[in-house]
Amino acid sequence: MKKILLVFVLLVAVVALASCGARTYEIAMITDSGDIDDRSFNQGTWEGIEEYAQENNKTIKYYKPTEISFNAYVAAIELAVQGGAKIVVTPGFLFENSVHKAQTMFPDVKFVIIDGAPHNVNDWGTMGTYDGAAPDFAIASNTLSIFFQEEQSGFLAGYASVREGLTSLGFMGGMAVPAVVRFGIGYVAGAYYAAKELNANSTFSFAANRYLYLNSFAPSDSTKTTAAAWYSAGTQAIHAAAGGAGNSVMAAAQETTGKWVVGVDVDQSNLSPRVLTSAMKGLGVSVQAALEDFYADDFDGGKSITLGVSEDAVGLPTETASWRFTTFTTAQYNTIVTKLDNGTVVVPTDRATLNTFLTGLFPTGDFAALLEVISPTPAA
Repeated sequence: MKKILLVFVLLVAVVALASCGARTYEIAMITDSGDIDDRSFNQGTWEGIEEYAQENNKTIKYYKPTEISFNAYVAAIELAVQGGAKIVVTPGFLFENSVHKAQTMFPDVKFVIIDGAPHNVNDWGTMGTYDGAAPDFAIASNTLSIFFQEEQSGFLAGYASVREGLTSLGFMGGMAVPAVVRFGIGYVAGAYYAAKELNANSTFSFAANRYLYLNSFAPSDSTKTTAAAWYSAGTQAIHAAAGGAGNSVMAAAQETTGKWVVGVDVDQSNLSPRVLTSAMKGLGVSVQAALEDFYADDFDGGKSITLGVSEDAVGLPTETASWRFTTFTTAQYNTIVTKLDNGTVVVPTDRATLNTFLTGLFPTGDFAALLEVISPTPAA
């Protein structure tokens, strides 16, 4: 009898292990330098995946690379595919090399890369490549590249801030990567556009020493200290396009009376009562659209798309709970959005076009110092 019971127990154990081994996840996301609770880029993407999975009964899993490196990203993608992934979502330009390799390694798996496009260049100075081959920018048919017009979202945030009556603004970007640079350029352009409308050229200022790249997307005491110093010196609002580092700016704002933060990527009003608004982009919505196409056997791979106000993919949150403006109205917001949508206002995307935009508004203005810190080299 004991032998029979032992065999039975072993059989149950084997069945249980086999069952566990059979567990697969068909939708996977690989995180970049942050995590799914960064309250910004990764979290916005993951929440879109979660919502789609819940509504459509799909299995999902996220994978965090062991480090920020090409090999670690490729290894995480391999792990996801081994875990049953049919479609892999990679948020961020840091995945450009790894997706370039993975799209060939796994031709039967679909890839969605946000804020980036696959290529093999790992040294832009020399145009060196990770595989030693000639530079290759091919987007395979199993890959969809999604970009956003962050400059439009930043523009709306800067415009709204000045129309609200603020006259001294600042910007903190995580790193001088293309998406962050575009947020900042748009923010400056929108602020000056509103200043022109209000004839506030003599009272509005955006000083060069109030524009900074932190070289990190992580919260830190130093970021909080810098933000606090800016606020104490008179800066009224800081647009923090810096992922988790934005939490440090919010902490500084909460400790200083009457100061504001402009959030990024998603509606961050729930993170602090001092978040005036957020320069958002439709991370979750765009991923859900890609997933819907995938499961409808209509995956739109082999190309790169760019989404903006015309696709309702960027903008400010307008829900009552998130709208903290007291002077700027939703009617005024809708008016400026329409101007961006129909091309009446074309938001600059790099240093050269920003210079043309600003000098067009204020021909006698001197923007040289500000332009230099915004983009030491023209933004990609």
